[in-house]
Amino acid sequence: MRTPASIPFRAGLVAWATIAAGGPARATLLGAPERGQIGFLPANSPIAGDIQWLHNAILLPVTVGISLLVLVLLGYVVIRFNENAHPVASRTTHNGLLEIAWTVLPVLVLVIIAVPSFRLLTQQLVIPEPDLTIKTAGGFSYDSLIKEDKDLKPGDIRLLSVDNAAYVPVGKIVEVDVVSQDVIHSFSVPSFGVRIDAVPGRLNKSWFKAEQEGVFYGQCSNICGIDHAFMPIEFRVVSQQAYDDWLVQAKKNFASADGVDLAATATPNANHP
Repeated sequence: MRTPASIPFRAGLVAWATIAAGGPARATLLGAPERGQIGFLPANSPIAGDIQWLHNAILLPVTVGISLLVLVLLGYVVIRFNENAHPVASRTTHNGLLEIAWTVLPVLVLVIIAVPSFRLLTQQLVIPEPDLTIKTAGGFSYDSLIKEDKDLKPGDIRLLSVDNAAYVPVGKIVEVDVVSQDVIHSFSVPSFGVRIDAVPGRLNKSWFKAEQEGVFYGQCSNICGIDHAFMPIEFRVVSQQAYDDWLVQAKKNFASADGVDLAATATPNANHP
């Protein structure tokens, strides 16, 4: 069974979520930046974990290794070939071994990076079949807008908390379909490993599967205009029962927005017709 709903974000960013089957856990993770933080936000999906592994296990060592090699070579050249140590300049113009080395070695480095990168890209682009689809057409809909400073409550985060967060069940496959109504935006939730452009006239898709309950924040990550700094995204990952309870309440609260009475509609099951 498929039930439509929508979550339009400020300045025309619209995200749709598609949810599949699930598991329990306690809300302990907070996917938000901390003061002085320089690392990644906590990963809460297989893709986010793989992204962090690729960075920490492959990209970072390769970057550090190449930087140190260049530093050593520069130091060697400065010491070995300065005017005092080497008053007569070398007239060497070709070195076959060096030319082969500086061609082959970068290729090998790129291959080492490419293999896990292609696997990760495939994992991001091949979206698993969902059991329950939430769309932005019909049904009930609601706006998810940034909370103004005067409306912030204890536990809220300035410039990140919203008035109506998006709820998804833990352990479910969530498909994110992103469009834009005006300019190019970018739907980005780092803890889920999701960052995808919202382009006018084009539907882009991504997905995530949250492994733990908690509250996770994102933002528009394209410089899209005057309201760019005020386009937060807030997801609350909850148990299946909590999600079902929220869905029933959301139908009562938001159904009138579209002139559709869904308050009495039963909570959809997790199976396709």
